[in-house]
Formats: sequence, structure tokens, C-alpha cells
Amino acid sequence: MAYKDLRDFVRVLEKRGFLKRITVEVDPDLEITEITDRISKAEGPALLFEKVKGSPYPLLINAFGSWERICLALEVDSLEEIGRQILEIIEPEIPTNLMGKLKQLPKLKKLANFIPKIVKNGPVKEVVEKDNPSLDSLPIIKCWPQDGGPFITLPLVFTRNPNTGTPNCGMYRMHVYDETTTGMHWHIHKHGSRHFRESGRKKERLPVAVALGADPAVIYSATAPLPDDFDEMLFAGFLRGAPVEMIRCETVDLMVPAQAEIILEGYVDPDESRIEGPFGDHTGYYSLAEEYPVFHITCITRRREPLYPTTIVGKPPMEDCFLGKATERIFLPLLKKQMPEVVDMNLPLEGIFHNIAFLAIDKRYPGHARKVMHAIWGTGQMMFTKMIVIVDAHVNVQDNGEVLWRLGNNVDWKRDIEVVEGPLDALDHSSPLSKYGAKIGIDATKKWPSEGHLREWPDDIVMSEEIRQFVTSRWKDYGF
Repeated sequence: MAYKDLRDFVRVLEKRGFLKRITVEVDPDLEITEITDRISKAEGPALLFEKVKGSPYPLLINAFGSWERICLALEVDSLEEIGRQILEIIEPEIPTNLMGKLKQLPKLKKLANFIPKIVKNGPVKEVVEKDNPSLDSLPIIKCWPQDGGPFITLPLVFTRNPNTGTPNCGMYRMHVYDETTTGMHWHIHKHGSRHFRESGRKKERLPVAVALGADPAVIYSATAPLPDDFDEMLFAGFLRGAPVEMIRCETVDLMVPAQAEIILEGYVDPDESRIEGPFGDHTGYYSLAEEYPVFHITCITRRREPLYPTTIVGKPPMEDCFLGKATERIFLPLLKKQMPEVVDMNLPLEGIFHNIAFLAIDKRYPGHARKVMHAIWGTGQMMFTKMIVIVDAHVNVQDNGEVLWRLGNNVDWKRDIEVVEGPLDALDHSSPLSKYGAKIGIDATKKWPSEGHLREWPDDIVMSEEIRQFVTSRWKDYGF
């Protein structure tokens, strides 16, 4: 059964023993980060800070910071279940006859059941602040010492394509400048940035609405790497098994989740930018200060006693790692549909999801590993992957140690690496040019004579199955 809202999820977390209430007063300036970072690194619970200095509202953080909680948030026992469900609905089929077309109808009908539902009233309209909207009462945190100020770190940013009217919801941090203006951290590769550029061509302000606090499926959907012009709220409805209730904003022509905690309405002017940052980012380094668009708040609507959700990012593991791993497992079946040779994939936490990818493949022909490398670099946001390591099908890519062992044993550095140039994530600080640089692919598979390896390739050391079973049967006899 779908969570109605964020507080519904909080109730379930507390009932399961996954939530810790902090009842003493804490400072949003760095103190909350230090507490949460220690808890995150220890794989601890979600935290609900009930008394945040300078604000009457409680603050929720680390809500998704474990495998158990991310599965609970998306209401599955295993994240792979979602990927299989996606394939059932959108798996490409080419009906050649009437029966083929009829077989498609149940899938189309099922998808139609998740279309967002427009409502006239919702909890997020309990208080409407049009005259003097202000961020000052919210417990917005400053995360790290060199940050340029406080940041809204878990915003759901709604825009609409100025040309097609198609909505988009993404998660982009917001540097708070004062009570009514923030930065809008739209990387050039993001959909929100594309809408911003289109509004600039039209010489029009871009309406923006920001939801703070929604049910878990809606929050996750804002982070999902969905195709262009695919409505994230439709995807959220699919995840939660029920339509997302949407309500019209007061001062901009946008729809937002009616069950949200807080909505910030406003606009971005294409002719205005301002220094945004620095910000302690998920890379574990500060992203440097740069010019970004400015968001102006024209109205705030909220619940009477809203719950403020936030997160921190930094050196892994942290809460965002589990959102990223959710994406890995959910979208793996789709990747395997495009590349059937892929057996499994691991985006290790240390690679912060766009630096390192380990893939096991069913190798079928010479150069197969290189084919997969280039296919990965040509797939959506995986174009940013700085290092791809390809291993054979039987290798457990979820075991980083095993992958490193294969890397050390199976690679000839002159023969088995491929260096290419192309787009990089905007947060990459190592490349000489911003957003562009070198990426490496490493073929750590067993090499064949047809790939130029004419020497004998030795077998892995593996005990015979007969002896393994025999020792297992006598294990207690040995005194263990």
C-alpha cells in the first residue's frame, strides 16, 4: 500500500525501529552534519531532530540511509523487483497482428493507472504565504565549513519545457542567498537546465516550483535517470502503485504534489546569474563556486506544522549512496535488455556512481569487452563513467576485492586498456577542461588466442566439488 506522504513513511520507520528522535536543541550550522555523518558511516538510523535552533519545525535526515530503508521506502523486498516490473510494462514489442496488439492493451492500461491525479485541495495548502514569503523559518542547514552558506539539499524542482509543455522534476541543490532568493544548481546536462536555456531563447522567465517533503517514491523519482520528457510523477505513481496527487500552484502555472510538506513557488530569469557555492559535494571534495541561475520566491505554501527533509553528501558511504545503488539495481534489467551480454553491474560507493563501473559479461567474441565499454559510454548519464572494468561472467562484481584481484592478474596495460575523450560530470575537478576529459576502459576478461594471447591461460584455483561436500559433511567433526 502506497505511503500517503513523508510523515506516513516516518511512522513506519519508527515502528520498525529505524528512526531515532533527537530531543535536545541542535544547530543547523555544521552540528547536524557532524552528527549525521557519524551515524551514516556507522550505518545508523534515520534521524528526526525535533528542536533545531532558529526554527519551529522538525528536521528529518538519513531517511534512506540503508538497504533496509531504501527497500522499505519503495515497498519491495528487493530493488531488482522494480526493474522486472518496469520490463513487464515497457518492454518493446512489435505486434504484427491483431492478437499482438490486444496483448499490449493490459500493459497500456496498467501504465494509465499511474497518471498523476489532479486535486483541488491538499495539506500543502493549509498555509499560503503570498505577501511576505520567507525561508527564514525553515531549518536549512550549512553542511560543511567551506560551504558558501546554507543549502536546501533535498528539493524536488518542478519545471516545464517551454516548447512542449512537458513537465520535469529533478533534484538540484539550492544555495540560500537570503529569505527569498537561492541559487539553482542546474548542470548543463540536466533537463532543468535545458528548460532554462529554452526560456532564454524565448526571452521569458522560467516558472519554477520546489517541493520539500513528499512520499518516498516521489523523492526517489526526482533522482532517477529517466528519458527526456518522461514525467517523473508518472514514474513515481508506478513505483508507489497509485497515482501521485497533484495540485496547482498559487503564483505559477505548475502542478506540485498535494501531499508535500512545503512548496516554494517562483521563477528564474534567463538573464540573471550569481555565484553559487562552494559546496561540500558527494565526490568528497568541495565543488567550486561558479555562476548559476537565481531562483526568486514569489509564494510559499505549506502544512501548518511541516516536516523539513534534508540530506548531506560527502565522502561515502552516506545517505545518497543508497539512492544511487537503488538506481543501479532498478535500471540494471533495462541495461541488460539493451546489452544482453551484461550479467551484472556494480557502481562501487567509492566511485560515487559516475567514476567507476564494474561489469561482468558473457564474453562471446574477440573485442567483446570493448564493445560493452563504448555501449556504456553511449548510454544516458553513464556517459560520465570515468573508469569501466569488464570481467568475465562468473566473476562476482559485487565483491570489490575479487574485481581488483582480476584486475591485477588479467590485464596487460599495453593491450587491454582503452582511453577515450568525451563528456564528464560537471563535478569532476581532475580534468583540465570543465565537463570534458579522458575516460578509461579496462578489459579484465580472460584473453583468447583470437585476441592475440597465444600463451596458455591458467585455470582459477578451485577445490573439487566432491571434496568440498565431504569437508562440509564433516565440519562439526573437526571441532568448528
